[in-house]
Amino acid sequence: MMIVTDKMHIGIIGILLGMYLKVQADCEPYIILIREEERCLHELRLHNVSKTPQPDCKGMWDHLNCWSPAFVGETASQNCPNFFKSEGKVDRNCTDTGWTDPFPPYEHACFNETFHLLGESHDSHMYFPYVKTMYTAGYALSLISLTIAITILCLFRKLHCTRNYIHIQLFVSFILRATFIFIKDSVLFTDEDFYHCDDYPAVCKLVVMFSNYCIMANYSWLLVEGHYLHTLVSLSFFSKKKHLWWYIILGWGLPMIVIVSWGLAKYFYEDEGCWETRVHDWVWWILRLPVLLFIIINLVFFLSIIRILVGKLRMPDMHGNEFSQYKRLTKSTFLLVTLFGLYYILFAFLPIKVSGLTYKIWTFVELALASTQGFGVAVLYCFLNGEVQYEVQRRWRRWRLKQHLHREPRQHGSMSQSVSPLTQVSLLPCSGPASLA
Repeated sequence: MMIVTDKMHIGIIGILLGMYLKVQADCEPYIILIREEERCLHELRLHNVSKTPQPDCKGMWDHLNCWSPAFVGETASQNCPNFFKSEGKVDRNCTDTGWTDPFPPYEHACFNETFHLLGESHDSHMYFPYVKTMYTAGYALSLISLTIAITILCLFRKLHCTRNYIHIQLFVSFILRATFIFIKDSVLFTDEDFYHCDDYPAVCKLVVMFSNYCIMANYSWLLVEGHYLHTLVSLSFFSKKKHLWWYIILGWGLPMIVIVSWGLAKYFYEDEGCWETRVHDWVWWILRLPVLLFIIINLVFFLSIIRILVGKLRMPDMHGNEFSQYKRLTKSTFLLVTLFGLYYILFAFLPIKVSGLTYKIWTFVELALASTQGFGVAVLYCFLNGEVQYEVQRRWRRWRLKQHLHREPRQHGSMSQSVSPLTQVSLLPCSGPASLA
C-alpha cells in the first residue's frame, strides 16, 4: 500500500510541478532540483558508509526534498522548495513500516499560490493565441500588398527613379520584418519540448537576431524616407544618385552595427534562452536607444516639412498649378506624419512594467498597427500614387486597344492611325513635388 500511495504521490508532484514550470519563464526550478538531488544522494551515501547505528527509516529523495534517516517515533520536517515562493512546511513520521506520506500534502502546503497563479494565467493563455492570429493575418496582408507594390514599381520603367528606389528599399524592409516574424514564431512556438532548459540551438538565437535586425532596418528606412522628403522640399537642387548610395549605407549598414553590438552583449553578458528574454536593461537599451533616436529625428523632419510647405502655400505669388502641387504634397505629408510619427511616438514610450487590462489593450493595438503598417505604406506610396495609377491605367488601355485591334477586320486597320495618338500622352516626371502626392 505504501508503494502505491508513494507512486501516486510522485505522480501528483510531477503533474503539479509540470503545471508550475509552464507558468515560469525559465528552467531554474529544474536546475535547482537536479543539484539538490545530487547533494541529497551524496549525503545519504556518506551516512550509509558511517559506523553510526542504522536508522529504522532510510534517507530518501522524494523529488522535491531530501529526508535524512530517522528512527521510529521521530518526525522530520522540511520547508517547501524556494522556487515555489511558499512558506509552507511538510512533515513525515518514521513508523515501523517506514516513512508516512507527507502531511499536509505538497499540493496543499506548497502549491496554493501556484494554483492561484495558474488561474490568473488562464485568461492570458486564451488571450495570446487570439493576438497571435490577429498579427499573423496583419503581417500576411502587408506581405502580399508590399510584394504587389514592389512588382509594380519594378515592372514599369517610367516609375524608375530615386524616390521609388527608396520606396522599394522601405518595402523590402517591411517584407523582411514580416518574414522573420513568421520564422521566429515557427521557431519559438512550434514545440515546447524542443528546447530543454538552457539547451537552445544557435539557429534559434540567429533567428531572433535577424528578426531584430529587420525591425531596426525598418526604422532606419523610415528615417531615410523622412530625410529624403525633407531634402526634396527644402533644397532646390541636390544629387539624388549620390544621396541614394548614402541612403543604402544608412538604411542597411547602421542597423547592422547596432545588431552586432547587441549580439555581442547578449553573448557575453546575457546568453540565456533564445535571446528573447530581457534581464539586463542596458543590453536592451542597445536596441531601444537607436530606435528612439530614429523616431524623434523623423518626427522633427516631418514637422519641418509641414512648416516649409505651409509657408510656401501662403506666398502671394503662388500660381494655381504650383499651389495645387504643394497642397497635394502637404496632404501627403500630414498622412506620413500620422503614419510614421505619431504612431511610433505613442508606443515608443510605453512604461516598461504595466499589468492587467492596460497591458492587453496596449499590446493588441500596437501589434495591430505594426502588423498592418506595411499594408498602409503600400497603399500610400504605391496604390494611391498618381503616377502609379496613371501608368497602370495607360498600360491597361494599351492592352485593351491591342486586344481590340486584333479582333478588328483587316479592312478597318486604318483605325489604328487615329487611335494611337491617345496612347502617346507624356508621363509626368518621376521626381518633383507633384509626384509625391
